[in-house]
Amino acid sequence: MIRRGYITGPVLGALWMLVLSITVAVAMSFTTGDAFRPGAWLSVLWGAIAGGVMVRFGRGRAIQAGILMAVVVLVLVGIGPMLTGVETGRAARMFGAALLGAGFAMSLAAILNEVVPGKLTRHEFEGAVIRFLTGFGYIFFTAIVLIPFYVMVMTSFKNQSELIQNPLDFSVDLSKGVELFRSYDELFTQFNFGTYLLNSFFISVLTVFITLAFAIPGAYAVARLRFRGRAAFSRSILLIYMVPMIVLALPIYIAFSMTGLRNSFWGIVMIYPVTTIPVALYMLQGYFRGLPAEIEEAGLMDGLSRLAVIWKITLPLSLPALASVSLYVFMIAWNEFLLAFMLLDDPSKFTLTRGIASLNSSEIPRQHLMAGSVIATVPIMALFLGLERFMTKGLTAGSVKG
Repeated sequence: MIRRGYITGPVLGALWMLVLSITVAVAMSFTTGDAFRPGAWLSVLWGAIAGGVMVRFGRGRAIQAGILMAVVVLVLVGIGPMLTGVETGRAARMFGAALLGAGFAMSLAAILNEVVPGKLTRHEFEGAVIRFLTGFGYIFFTAIVLIPFYVMVMTSFKNQSELIQNPLDFSVDLSKGVELFRSYDELFTQFNFGTYLLNSFFISVLTVFITLAFAIPGAYAVARLRFRGRAAFSRSILLIYMVPMIVLALPIYIAFSMTGLRNSFWGIVMIYPVTTIPVALYMLQGYFRGLPAEIEEAGLMDGLSRLAVIWKITLPLSLPALASVSLYVFMIAWNEFLLAFMLLDDPSKFTLTRGIASLNSSEIPRQHLMAGSVIATVPIMALFLGLERFMTKGLTAGSVKG
């Protein structure tokens, strides 16, 4: 029965309207600070009606415009899929209603693109369901990522009186100008966050170089050379991750205290590669195995030594893998907290994560903690976006002629 257009259309329309009304209501509440909430049963009702209309009369521009206008009117009247508070401004209600109506009409037309009033083929029915699930997945996972980041950024722009007055108001007053960034200025002028940034950058870069210095020859040996125990070594590379770091915390703390490495940069630089070298070895050996062995053999026949082959042939062809491994290692070192919290006590040597932890106090306003979290997040995002092309670009294409 469900594989009929007059059932599939209303069902998907009801579910899609419910998803979008929740999404738009949450977005409008965060953006404006006004009271928006989805009307669950009304969303199901109007969504089912809109789905039935599209199946019966088509998905043309006129139908989409009619659904858009109907949603706007219903929201403004107070019986729509999205409800507003008494104090919500008319302009905000109008914008939210238009956003919901336009998004619903256009996206539902795409979802029901192949749905006809009569019996549906398996391809038509599954296509509509897959398009609905795809849209739901985009919204759901985007919300999981963006909502915490949005709350974090907006909270960092507040002052203490605004947070006390309404801690759930995540709108921003742009008329404040540079005063919005007061928390960031205080972090660098009063809480020594510039030093924390430099410390984290210095330690993370050193960790990347040390990790690559050990991982490249190790991964190449496992991928290319033949020696006794190679298979066992290859399988045991990631065994270190079977032991939780919290189990090793006390032995590491005792050993570093006895050797005088606690509360020092070099102690941190020594211990971080222990956690990053295994995963770098594992990632690089798989990439090295995928490189054409004929190119390296040709280099050996031309008189190059094994080290020269690695330096002049293997590494240039492995730039995508090296970039992705470097980024991954840098992220691990940049975000590492447990070892830094355990081994560093001197504020002048704090890493960024250790410095942010020091802000988690009842004596320090919450907006400073959020500002510190933003500072820790933005460099990683910028680095990832800058190196993304290296992670997907294959430089070995066409290197071996058939």
